[in-house]
Amino acid sequence: MMEHPENSEEYKGLTVNAGIEQPSTVNPYLKLRKKPKRKEYTVDEFVDGIVKGNMTILSQAVTMVESLKPEHQAIAQEVIEKCLPYSGNSIRIGISGVPGAGKSTSIDVFGLHVLEKYAGKLAVLAIVPSSERSKGSILGDKTRMEQLSIHPESFIRPSPSAGSLGGVARKTRETIVLCEAAGFDKIFVETVGVGQSETAVHSMVDFFLLIQLAGTGDELQGIKRGIMEMADGIVINKADGDNLDRAKLAATQFRNALHLFPAPDSGWKPQVLTYSGFYNLGVKEVWDMVYQYIDFVKDNGYFEYRRNEQSKYWMYETINEQLRDSFYHNQKIESMLADKENQMLQGNLTSFVAAKNLLDTYFLELKK
Repeated sequence: MMEHPENSEEYKGLTVNAGIEQPSTVNPYLKLRKKPKRKEYTVDEFVDGIVKGNMTILSQAVTMVESLKPEHQAIAQEVIEKCLPYSGNSIRIGISGVPGAGKSTSIDVFGLHVLEKYAGKLAVLAIVPSSERSKGSILGDKTRMEQLSIHPESFIRPSPSAGSLGGVARKTRETIVLCEAAGFDKIFVETVGVGQSETAVHSMVDFFLLIQLAGTGDELQGIKRGIMEMADGIVINKADGDNLDRAKLAATQFRNALHLFPAPDSGWKPQVLTYSGFYNLGVKEVWDMVYQYIDFVKDNGYFEYRRNEQSKYWMYETINEQLRDSFYHNQKIESMLADKENQMLQGNLTSFVAAKNLLDTYFLELKK
């Protein structure tokens, strides 16, 4: 108990009560409360809810797709299989650009424009980079999509890349199937313009839109051959105020650079436009270009050809992933990995010999 000197004889006439004990910072009744159990849906309930356009069930199905638990994966694959007949009726747009190019703000403006002009429903799937150190991800893209996030006809779902880009991309592709089954006829897939994420996103979309900035040093420095060859349209953001002339100059430089590349298989000449996502300027022209492209490739048969090529690509990607998982989850391999790693670090084995030993063991295990 705390001493109260004011209660001593010297201070007669002044009495201070001892007070009460400080209550616990944790509610003692917390454990007694029953936590509400989330309903676990069957495969048929998932499919039925998704086809009826129930957003809650769709969200839970996407969580199942993203889960690493084998039992969740089994349910997810069944749901995807049953949703396949309802999918394929959408326009898929991939949106990429350097960090800070204004992708999320642009998607907010683009989404509202598309829903207003072409009606229908829009799903935004954002692949968000994860921290290499903490492995965490903020998933804060929605904060930049203030109006779109409260639109009744939109669905926004960020997914962390969590190190494995191939894995995330596959899950995003499966999520596209679920969104299409739920009646979303426009799908945006957003990715950060660094690393290999573009290749993965390019392999699941019909139109690849690259957002660039003007005035960030030499524009030609920003032209990475790989990503430029993938782009079906390049748009220069922040073309407003003092930056307008720089944006127009950048657009001219990009147009000149595009002449150096061979013509794409689709026969379409990629266009370069300027716009301002913040002030909503030039957005109509960007979407006129996108729909012009879609009509162009549907007329010449490239639309269907590309979708078939993408399906083929994902078949091989899935085989690669399953083989990798099978190898690393093999019990014998799991027990040998640490030992081989140590031998290699001590200089007793080269990395190639260690890999060959592990693979030979794995193939012998398969034959048993």
